[in-house]
Amino acid sequence: MAFKLTYKPYGERAILIEWPQVIDTAILIDILDFKDKIRISSIKSIIELKSTYSSLLIIYNEYVINFKDEIASIDKIYSSNKIVVKNKAVLWYIPVCYEAVFGLDLELISKDNNITTRDIIEHHSNAIYTVYFIGFLPGFLYLGGLDESLNIPRKATPRLHVKKGSVAIGGNQTGVYPNESPGGWNIIGNTPINFFDISKEQPCFANPGDQIKFYPINLKAYQDIKTLVEASVYQLESEVNHD
Repeated sequence: MAFKLTYKPYGERAILIEWPQVIDTAILIDILDFKDKIRISSIKSIIELKSTYSSLLIIYNEYVINFKDEIASIDKIYSSNKIVVKNKAVLWYIPVCYEAVFGLDLELISKDNNITTRDIIEHHSNAIYTVYFIGFLPGFLYLGGLDESLNIPRKATPRLHVKKGSVAIGGNQTGVYPNESPGGWNIIGNTPINFFDISKEQPCFANPGDQIKFYPINLKAYQDIKTLVEASVYQLESEVNHD
């Protein structure tokens, strides 16, 4: 499926490409396919590609002399059927402890959304989430696919300190804080898994287009997994989707 894209200069060394402004897996797939087409194209001056829910930023290592010609070249790549890219998405299984010691906002969500804490955990862990992009912190995955019954606004006053591994909900999204930081999302649990490890060749294990499946664990299992993670011997469970 081809979308009507909007191209515009973004400073002197970048082009911003925009899709319809919605969170949609068809748009995500189109963005990722376009990124891969650009990567294997003959354009050598591109140094970085950054994507969000509905946009792609192309950054060059030199000034773009003629934006009109460059945009035409980029759009030709988008329209090309000669470049075929086969993506392999990975489904990652992430353990989460939803017990009260970690689920700081479970009662708040329960009250505001008129749903039991048990149902919050069930709905959150039953869904399969899609990784749309990574930011605002290294390793922070923006995930789509949250059950509508769990939608809740971000906090008016963010916490100054959110614990590393906190699993949280903000609006219609869920995510995991990869490190301790300020944050305004509603915290429902914690995972002992590292979402960003600078010592690894790939510091963040997941990529846009991958999927995440959370599963509940008790406090003892949490501590056991945390010990294995700290010893660098824990193997994160995953499976590859070849479609």
